[in-house]
Amino acid sequence: MTDPWVALAAGTDPGRQYRRLRDAHEVFITAGRLETSVRPVVGASWRRSARARVSPDGTAPIELGSEDLGPYREGHPLAPAMPLIRELMCAYATDGEHLLAVCDAHGRLLWVEGHATARRAASRMNFVEGARWAESVAGTNAPGTAIAVNRPVQVFAAEHFLRPVQPWTCAAAPLHDPCTGRVLGAVDVTGGDRLAHPHSLAFVQAVARAAESQLALLAPSPADGTLRLTALGRDEALLVAAGRRVRLSRRHSELLVTLARHPEGLGGDELLVELHEDESVAPVTLRAELSRLRRLLGPDLLRSRPYRIAVPVDADFDTVLRRLESGAVASAFDAYTGPLLPGSRAPSVVRLRRRLDEQVRAALIARGDPALLADWVHSSWGENDLPVWRALASAVPVDRRAAVLAAIGALEAEQG
Repeated sequence: MTDPWVALAAGTDPGRQYRRLRDAHEVFITAGRLETSVRPVVGASWRRSARARVSPDGTAPIELGSEDLGPYREGHPLAPAMPLIRELMCAYATDGEHLLAVCDAHGRLLWVEGHATARRAASRMNFVEGARWAESVAGTNAPGTAIAVNRPVQVFAAEHFLRPVQPWTCAAAPLHDPCTGRVLGAVDVTGGDRLAHPHSLAFVQAVARAAESQLALLAPSPADGTLRLTALGRDEALLVAAGRRVRLSRRHSELLVTLARHPEGLGGDELLVELHEDESVAPVTLRAELSRLRRLLGPDLLRSRPYRIAVPVDADFDTVLRRLESGAVASAFDAYTGPLLPGSRAPSVVRLRRRLDEQVRAALIARGDPALLADWVHSSWGENDLPVWRALASAVPVDRRAAVLAAIGALEAEQG
């Protein structure tokens, strides 16, 4: 196998590989052991699915009913790219008796189109618009796993965690916001064994790139001089300024986050306190970092006496706070892509990170939406969060409560 993301190596017999994978799946389900026939990307996904207590005989839940689906997808950031995605994929899907699907960042299918016979067959496993195919509820599958690992992936037959899905093969690629880099969802092609070919993976990856380019062309220009700062869920912030995308160093990320929270500016001594736990750090060290940052940004964007950013900053963490303050909990959680600069120990960043985490958690618990609570506990930052797990146990339907309570029991035992 030359590409670990492609399901079948050249010359592999699909029927034989299906049987090997089906046997390996049963071994994993019954004994928790991974056989050598299982690709690493699939094995890691099976483990995540097992930790999320996904039943291998379950089905994907439908979370968006007909009344909610239309307005939600019309306002979704991927909606402007759908005409291009259809143009590129619909003939391929229809002629090949495949399905085209596009989901949001939570794995909810917003559009499912293609061959009528394939659609009817897929509906029997809830591969329909409004259903949620995130790994945390539907196990290993191409759109859910592509979002989980943030890269294109192909899933062949019995590599799917859910047994009812194992007759199918799919390939998917994540779709990103061209300005911030955040995952907006995924584009997927689903069908039979004929999709177990490197071309299908390359095809959806090309479609994803074309869609992202289309979104970039359609994106409104930022306000004059506005900087866009993306710092949630990443240790090195992404800055968009005057059409340039700049990946910042960790120290420059901390500097910009801190200055973005203080538009009035900070003196050198104040900035030292905000950035360094160690009070012995010399002012000359800070001035050197600021000088390097000024060269990176340009002389007109970073000013001194006091140190401040000369133009407005549109920061993703401020977006989350604004939406929480307005009561838009679901929208705030959509914008929350992880803790703020999670590896940073700068005091100002640590305070803001804790504030964001606490406010998002509190809003989710108060809202009591099982889908939002499940998204939190199945994220890398929320998987050990017992209060949110307990809120989820109170919010889920009775038939799903046992699995949540089992996860709580295991977590309580781990935490002592």
